Amino acid sequence: MSGFVEKPEPVQVPGLEHLHTGKVRELYQNAAGELVMVASDRISAYDWVLPSEIPDKGRVLTQLSLWWFDQLADLMPNHVVRACDTPEDLPAGAPAHWAGRTVVCTALRMAPVECVARGYLAGSGLREYAENRTVCGLALPEGLDNGSELPAAIFTPATKAAVGDHDENVSYEEVARQVGAESAAELRQATLALYSRGRDIARERGIILADTKFEFGYDGERLVLADEALTPDSSRFWPADQWEPGRDQPSFDKQFIRDWLTSPASGWDRTSELPPPPLPDEVVEQTRAKYVEAYERLTGLTWS
Repeated sequence: MSGFVEKPEPVQVPGLEHLHTGKVRELYQNAAGELVMVASDRISAYDWVLPSEIPDKGRVLTQLSLWWFDQLADLMPNHVVRACDTPEDLPAGAPAHWAGRTVVCTALRMAPVECVARGYLAGSGLREYAENRTVCGLALPEGLDNGSELPAAIFTPATKAAVGDHDENVSYEEVARQVGAESAAELRQATLALYSRGRDIARERGIILADTKFEFGYDGERLVLADEALTPDSSRFWPADQWEPGRDQPSFDKQFIRDWLTSPASGWDRTSELPPPPLPDEVVEQTRAKYVEAYERLTGLTWS
């Protein structure tokens, strides 16, 4: 089993229709037909949305995405209509704690695939490479190891999974079958261009962008970047000064949570059908610190 340990009840706001509860975000629609996206402090691991929250996480994800949208604006338009950074910016009747974690967005016709770019070998790509010397069916050279840099960044799309399910890697040919050859080529080109820009900016700040996931939608015929961009939830960020192929890399994400859940201290068996337990305070604090550090190192701004 997997999914929500405790599925939250969405906040009801007059004038907003609640559309969806995701792993992290609540999605609403306003009377103008715009989407109102609220990033919570929820965190997931091993396909479970955990009962513990990470303070400020939703605000970090939102503010970091907004910063990245600005860095990428010349390459790709995005779905942001306006950010709600203060209580005065929020839709009427919305709770004050939504400030800083809420974005009003254009409603798009979403592409039905997760658009992943990889510049380094890790995660599901590493597992496939170990078996077949391929990633998403793309042949790679011999001699690569855990954390190795690839000869060039590759586009490795995946299906969009429901809460509690795994995204599944698919071939480029399968994407072309689903969306058409022209749209598939456009998605691949956009994904690799955005990854290249993000990788270069992160590298200047001493961070390796190993891989990342983008979501795109269409505003009419125009391709638009949606959801989040280059956050610790959607990307593998590694400290460049600690990069060492041949082992798992330290990262700016849920590493402390994964490590604790799989340790004897948690008392949790991943192979059982039981949900994971609440996180200890120190794991929550360490994880929050990592998200904040990623924001500060990437943007050069002090978190407040």
